[in-house]
Amino acid sequence: MSKGFALGQCRAVITGASSGLGAEFARQLAPLADTLVLVARRADALEAVKRELSASSAKIFCCVADLATDEGRKEVVAFLEENGVQPNLLINNAGLGDYGSFASSSTEKTRTQIELNITALTMLTHSLLPKLGRPAGILNVSSLASTLPMPDLAVYAASKAYVTSFSEALAVELAPQNITVSCVCPGPTPTNFSKTAKREDGTDTNREGQSLLRIPPEQVVSRALRALRQAEACVFPGLGVSVAGKLFRLMPRRLMRVLLKRRMETS
Repeated sequence: MSKGFALGQCRAVITGASSGLGAEFARQLAPLADTLVLVARRADALEAVKRELSASSAKIFCCVADLATDEGRKEVVAFLEENGVQPNLLINNAGLGDYGSFASSSTEKTRTQIELNITALTMLTHSLLPKLGRPAGILNVSSLASTLPMPDLAVYAASKAYVTSFSEALAVELAPQNITVSCVCPGPTPTNFSKTAKREDGTDTNREGQSLLRIPPEQVVSRALRALRQAEACVFPGLGVSVAGKLFRLMPRRLMRVLLKRRMETS
């Protein structure tokens, strides 16, 4: 198995880097990295993150691309080649949620969730894999939701179950190639996720009990980077999330469905 990925002088590609966890990954890596390539759709937000990190010694590039499209993913690969960057760390952080029932979801947002949470992460990893310098690291951002079949967040939870399974498989498959793969599964985190996941009618999820699982982005990112250094395939940051992750993984699915049904009926 891999012995872990050292972050010093890394050349990292960070998706979804304009805000939230992506921007926090950039902040924590900037003092260590040789190069950071920040990827997102919003040029102004990327430039703001770059200005914030201007005091660091890392070379920082902003790559504007829509990863939910084939063209956007190709643009990232082309950007790296045009700027002479050979990354050795890929952080797949970009993602999207959608609060509300599956039946009432919009076709466009459902498709975008799948394209961004699953297809973009998979195909960008596949495209960059042969280009990564060795030793290398891949860090995928999943969710505590990956352990649950979540009503009113069904596509998101299912997409994150894919991310966790995919990551754990690659952790074994790529270790002989000196590539460390880790996956972080945070619980509710104060980022822009909830804002973008809400629907136009204000539809949201039942947040009862989530305060016990909530941890700041700084802690999520710090734990994720430690997992990469220590070659931990899958981590649940924070005591509450760690306990919940173990419980949800061990709980019989039939019992879980009964509890989820009761929660929906009382919400």
